Amino acid sequence: MNSRSLHEAARGLMPQATRDLERLVRIPSMGYAGYDPANVRASAEATREILAAAGFRETRLLELAGGHPAVYGEIRGPEDAPTVLLYAHHDVQPEGPVDEWDTPPFEPVVKDGRMYGRGTSDDKCGIVAHATAVGAWEGRPPVTVKVVVEGEEECSTEHLPDLVQGNADLLRADVAVIGDSGNYRNGVPTITTSIRGITDCVVEVRVLDQAQHSGSFGGPIPDAYIALSRLLSKLHDDQGNVVIPGLRRFPWEGMQVTEEELREESGVRDPVQLIGSGSISDRLWSGPAVSVLGIDGPRIAGSSNQLVPVARARVSLRLAPGDDPLAAQGTLKGFLRDAAPWGVEVSVSGGDGFEAGHGYMVDTDNAAYVAARRAMTEAWSADTIDAGSGGSIPLVPMLAETFPGIAILMWGASDERSFAHSVNESVDLGEVERLALAEALFLGNLAGG
Repeated sequence: MNSRSLHEAARGLMPQATRDLERLVRIPSMGYAGYDPANVRASAEATREILAAAGFRETRLLELAGGHPAVYGEIRGPEDAPTVLLYAHHDVQPEGPVDEWDTPPFEPVVKDGRMYGRGTSDDKCGIVAHATAVGAWEGRPPVTVKVVVEGEEECSTEHLPDLVQGNADLLRADVAVIGDSGNYRNGVPTITTSIRGITDCVVEVRVLDQAQHSGSFGGPIPDAYIALSRLLSKLHDDQGNVVIPGLRRFPWEGMQVTEEELREESGVRDPVQLIGSGSISDRLWSGPAVSVLGIDGPRIAGSSNQLVPVARARVSLRLAPGDDPLAAQGTLKGFLRDAAPWGVEVSVSGGDGFEAGHGYMVDTDNAAYVAARRAMTEAWSADTIDAGSGGSIPLVPMLAETFPGIAILMWGASDERSFAHSVNESVDLGEVERLALAEALFLGNLAGG
């Protein structure tokens, strides 16, 4: 099949791809504890059906003991052709504050060429892009194609070894295409060449056995919120640099993000100063970052005049590629214990069930990378750029460890307006079409077409 035919086929398949994406987005497939696991299974079944309709054979669910199912399928190409493993995930983040969404999060709406809804960009668009790319070849690509769609990328790494190492013979490939990234800007084809690692923990501060009257005891006795706030403030210096010792950081030598671009994309308030030192790219892609993701304690509504006895916070630590997340978690926990102010009791939990993923730097010196750049440049009719990512995809370093020598590519259809993990998540359907076309072209390029 020639390039022109693939262009026409990808365009012709977009109405079906749009319907498939709408179908997936309607399923609230949150895998976190407290959400109905039946929804994740329903999402897996829908994903399997979509892949099978696109031409994948032997599609089935990969069951993980105690975890959510992944989806697998394959198409065998010529005997001497390379094998490509396509990856995406069908689970999503919780919807967040529903009243802050312009449209219901699980009722997909298309406006001005963008589909809105939870999971549109992260990462259900990756599923339909893979299906459309194979469909463009009428289910007969010139290489062997395998696909795995994970069911708990957002919520846990606990079962990741079972998925990858436990199915090593099934997933073995020459090239892995990770469709869980995105473009630096809409219309700018981007290959992601690095991801950061991640770890986290929960820190608890206790000052009293039980709440006490704030008038009778306030003054000499701190409340738990004040103590926790003071502890958390020690994670950064006055300039906003992470001060946890021993963490890796290095200058980013690739493309440089400007402050103006970062402010425009993030929506940070004008008076807010950016924190940290070094270039913006250094701070985003090749250095550590600490965030407090949640705090437990009494709410304002229902609070009373009493000293809060105990408060907890979830602390997330992003790591430069190459840093060890397990060692960093231990360092983080020790730092938080040592930072306890005024002798308050501090306990820190972490380990099983908590985030711990390595970062990764892509090797760009291989034929797959060259074939991918050619395909993306053609699909977008624009020069392809390389960029880092401040996010984490724990599966990527595990693939590299399990299959030494595998070439890894990371791309996706998200852009600066996608708001992944936030309200009003969306994806540009034109970018989904171009990504699907790029994948189809890539398979041809890899086969020597």
